[in-house]
Amino acid sequence: MATLRQLEYLVAIVDEGSFTRAAESLNVTQPGLSHQFQALEREVGGPLLERLPRGVRLTPAGRSMLPHARAALAEAGRATVAARRAAGVSTGELHLATLYSVSSGVLPPVLGLWRRKHPGVRIRLFEHRRSDEMAQAMAAGQADVAVGPLPEDWEGTARHIGAEEFLVVTRSDDPVALSDRAPSVRLSDLAEREWVHFTPDSGLSDILERACDAAGFRPRVAVRTEQAPSAIGYAAAGLGPTLVPANTIPPHFPGAFLRPDPPLRRRLTGYTRTSPDPVTASFLETLGEHAPLMPAHVARRLRTAERFVRREPRGLPTRQD
Repeated sequence: MATLRQLEYLVAIVDEGSFTRAAESLNVTQPGLSHQFQALEREVGGPLLERLPRGVRLTPAGRSMLPHARAALAEAGRATVAARRAAGVSTGELHLATLYSVSSGVLPPVLGLWRRKHPGVRIRLFEHRRSDEMAQAMAAGQADVAVGPLPEDWEGTARHIGAEEFLVVTRSDDPVALSDRAPSVRLSDLAEREWVHFTPDSGLSDILERACDAAGFRPRVAVRTEQAPSAIGYAAAGLGPTLVPANTIPPHFPGAFLRPDPPLRRRLTGYTRTSPDPVTASFLETLGEHAPLMPAHVARRLRTAERFVRREPRGLPTRQD
């Protein structure tokens, strides 16, 4: 049976791209690493790597084994941390998987609060582009807890956080931001625009495509980016509207943002594969109580804009609809 050390060697060789660099990263001798790796190949009954003039390449057997090796190492690490926590040792690591958009919007204030309660616990963050990619990683044992949409038929523990709202972001002098409908906008009114879109491998790209499809059009692309903060900057600069979670809009944002009509929301959950240990449970509690799904600075500007729209100008006749 393969040992954890042998699996660690396999992962290191793949990640480093050579036996020499893997031995250096693990602080072992190259002959010792090669000997253990050959023992692993004998155990599985065939080669796991193909040695190339420059680097290595996984064989089909190696490609099948690698994700299980990573999962086994991750599980062993968590077992050690769990035992230390059970023994009252408040150190170690919290392994946290999330989406890029959640990482930039929801998590910073939550992790700041939580870390002050657990200063001895390090945080290891695994960021993913798509929720299905993250769910697969969690099923393989990547992290203690994930923050994002709950996968269908998830069998582990889940804590529902709430729904984050998506907003249309654009330049401050955009006609839709100055219209009598602001701070709301029908996406169909933006059908002829070029959009600040997202790269196809981003989950935000799917959300934008689905929203525009529901409004009866396919968005034309002015530029694509991978991250919500970049899209916000491009939209404010006038490259086109974009669609992002409200919690990714920074304070003192110089552009405009509007609510889509009908509203667009995404439910967020903290979920684990097994019952959370005390440290993970503490993080989930902090997340549930303090997640900034709708930041105060965004909510204030929306309320101010709504009051302004409802107020009739003095000295002018009211509209007759």
